[in-house]
Amino acid sequence: MASTASKIPISVLIPAKNEEANLPACLASLELADEVFLVDSQSGDRTIEIAENWGAKVIQFHFNGGWPKKKNWSLENLPFRNEWVLIVDCDERIPLELWEEMAQAIQNPNCDGYYLNRKVFFLGKWIRFGGKYPDWNLRLFRHQKGRYENLKTEDVPNTGDNEVHEHVILERPAAYLKADMIHEDFRDIYQWLERHNRYSNWEARVYYNLLSGKDDSGTIGANFFGDAVQRKRFLKTVWVRLPFKPLLRFIWFYILKLGFLDGKAGYIYGRLLSQYEYQIGVKLHELRKFGGQLNQLSTQP
Repeated sequence: MASTASKIPISVLIPAKNEEANLPACLASLELADEVFLVDSQSGDRTIEIAENWGAKVIQFHFNGGWPKKKNWSLENLPFRNEWVLIVDCDERIPLELWEEMAQAIQNPNCDGYYLNRKVFFLGKWIRFGGKYPDWNLRLFRHQKGRYENLKTEDVPNTGDNEVHEHVILERPAAYLKADMIHEDFRDIYQWLERHNRYSNWEARVYYNLLSGKDDSGTIGANFFGDAVQRKRFLKTVWVRLPFKPLLRFIWFYILKLGFLDGKAGYIYGRLLSQYEYQIGVKLHELRKFGGQLNQLSTQP
């Protein structure tokens, strides 16, 4: 374990539920953090035991079915002793070179947050192509300055109690760090499919909101001339209106963005993303035509 004197004044927030397979490697990469909070959702495995053995502070989150969800609740309620907070998922690792860069970055008084780039590993392979790299996420910020956007999806069933793909909103523009974080899930394909089945419920509502012109106040907004995340949100407003999205997503990932260069892992990943897009489309159709249920009760004459 790193000595107290060598700790970096950053508080880490880890949202978790049943993550015993991923936690040891994640926590081992966080030894330089001054403090680590693991916000748990009543795990039934060894998550709590592992976290406490590594010296993390375990907090239980009980979701009330509305807003805020886990990360925003944590930002509002946890007693962070540092100005800067780093959000880390259980299947992510923070390499030493990124810690060294963050230690310098937080000394900058003119910046409130930083985007971190993720290297995604899948079936033992770095998915370098297919548009998966770079993969910018605003994860390091002054905790009093940033909150996750509300995309008005908190009432969507079967999505869990944690923010899915919502982004952090800051008043001042964020900067970008050079060193990569690692995203590598040590669980199996079943878990990937289960997670994306939940995500597709959320995405279907996001698509629905975009198509219906729902007010986007309280979000990062869609701006082609904004930062990387705002540009991606702008392109999504176009994407939701295109036909044949499952096929287009595979062509985009595997051919246009050179996903085939990642070999068998790239092909499988591309097919899974296409399937994910099809799930979103089916659930969007269900939402628009049947109010989000498989069938509607018909009134007999």
